[in-house]
Amino acid sequence: MLIFPQPVAALTSSRSAAGAGCLSTGIVGTSNTGRALAAYLSSQGHSVHLLARTENKLRFLGKRSIIKAEGKIEGSFPVASASCSSSEFCNYSEVIFVGTITTAYAEIAQKLAPHLTEKHNIILFSSKLGGALIFEEALKAVGCKIPNIIETDALFAARIKEEDDSIWIRGFKQWTLFSSATKTKTQKNAGILKQFFPNLSPAVNIIQRGLTDFGAVAHVPIALSNMNLISSKTPFNFYYNGMTEETISLLEAVESEFRNLALAYGSELIAMKDLLNRYYGCDNTSLFSAMTTVPNYRHSQGPSSLQHRFLHEDICSTLAPARQLAELAGVKTPVIDSLVNIASVITKRDFEAESRSLRNLGLEGMSFEQVFDYVNG
Repeated sequence: MLIFPQPVAALTSSRSAAGAGCLSTGIVGTSNTGRALAAYLSSQGHSVHLLARTENKLRFLGKRSIIKAEGKIEGSFPVASASCSSSEFCNYSEVIFVGTITTAYAEIAQKLAPHLTEKHNIILFSSKLGGALIFEEALKAVGCKIPNIIETDALFAARIKEEDDSIWIRGFKQWTLFSSATKTKTQKNAGILKQFFPNLSPAVNIIQRGLTDFGAVAHVPIALSNMNLISSKTPFNFYYNGMTEETISLLEAVESEFRNLALAYGSELIAMKDLLNRYYGCDNTSLFSAMTTVPNYRHSQGPSSLQHRFLHEDICSTLAPARQLAELAGVKTPVIDSLVNIASVITKRDFEAESRSLRNLGLEGMSFEQVFDYVNG
């Protein structure tokens, strides 16, 4: 465990000493997203504090307490502190980024809850559909006063290099949306995120933000279409080689159902081929050409098991709650329904039981009109 320099109460004076705009930032998680985010924030002059589940997760820092990065960000970047103690972490972090898998949000919220104050701002760095709602509800369940919470998509395509524990950042999204639980909160909290990522834009509402997610459209259909390759551990490029015209038809059907759901709740979605172009730059003539010309996708290998986040995270955190929101709105989602059901059978998992629901989103018992008014209010 490293030495903590100063508590939140002293952050104003430290920022003046370090330079205008420098913040004390905390990151929950030390895997791909957490390390990439740590390298980025440290490279921008912010003080970075890490929170991990176990001490073993912090060994990669070494005695010098640095993050080594290559690719879109090059160099070795200092980490101010690293801990397994939520109390110490919250005491020294003004802005807290949650960089874990999205299915862990409720657990993370409950772990942080006893130590959060009105001084904290929380940024959910991936979120999927309704992440801010999930986080708020988990905090309410343990009687925690709700801090400012804002969500966006994971902006880095990154992989840890096992040979030296460095983080290879092979892609950096140039644009996406952000949102809080309601439109009013989004307007209030926008400045929190834009001081770190000024090119991002506010969503119309949290449902539009959650559905503006290429991974949620693509991961499950591609994985199921290539289930034999995955189960037999046959190497293949997930995006470049994992598609046929039929696979594209599945993706376009999911995209269409996403679009209908977004429209029902008062927003529109950018076409996925155009979203990829705004993310990374590519040939957006068609969805197929877009997916096979994203530069960093040439390095995206398929998983070696169907027990993979491409299925369980995107189903539990997007497709399953999308079904429930669609049913409430009277929107049909036959393709999404089929994908969830097939994935449940082949993985022998009860995704309905595991997934985000209207209940843990804090929307149970509300009519469609009430949910519409809430997220747009």
